[in-house]
Amino acid sequence: MLKVNDINVYYGAIHAIKGVSFQVNAGEVVTLIGANGAGKSTILNTVCGLLHSQTGSIEFLEQNLGSVPAHKIVERGMAHVPEGRRVFLQMSVEENLEMGAYTQPRAGIAASLERVYQQFPRLKERRKQVAGTLSGGEQQMLAMGRGLMSNPKLLMLDEPSMGLAPILVDQIFDIIRRLHQAGTTILLVEQNARMALSVADRGYVLETGKIVATGTGDELLRDAAVKKAYLGG
Repeated sequence: MLKVNDINVYYGAIHAIKGVSFQVNAGEVVTLIGANGAGKSTILNTVCGLLHSQTGSIEFLEQNLGSVPAHKIVERGMAHVPEGRRVFLQMSVEENLEMGAYTQPRAGIAASLERVYQQFPRLKERRKQVAGTLSGGEQQMLAMGRGLMSNPKLLMLDEPSMGLAPILVDQIFDIIRRLHQAGTTILLVEQNARMALSVADRGYVLETGKIVATGTGDELLRDAAVKKAYLGG
């Protein structure tokens, strides 16, 4: 579904992403793990068109994204749930969700809303509530629900557990498992390496902008170097 080949991304003189290549197959959960500053979010921002690579290519559904603008990439079936949630704080829950469906025909929005409310019953309870008054966990659910409103073929999640209490982290990862079981293809960036690898079919380990290890989720959970660096032992 997604092929990233030899991308190099710069912030001015800083070489942030160095020759990264990876792929995501239909129906998989693939995770990118690594320390803060390893380049995980930069890769997602490049894949979805917010940043641009100096080299290589990004193909989605066998089409080269090249210079395709970000909003056109959404129309092609890719949704990005950004780090820090970034919900529209002054709008209601339902208005936020409707914003996620801006590329979709109006006739299908009601059905999409119902699907999201089935995945996130708490959002249905709070659908008229102003998003800025939600808890952190509820805002993360809203950001994920907003991404799903575009009926994506690929859902990219950037640090969905950031800043959440452990019980809420468990809830978010339960939702990721359910989405996977329902057939959603997911590219997951996550600093909680143990949780990410526990739900992933495959993973890639990033260090200072380079991929240094890859394998199935189970293989990386057992890998001695990965355990020492990211899993606490």
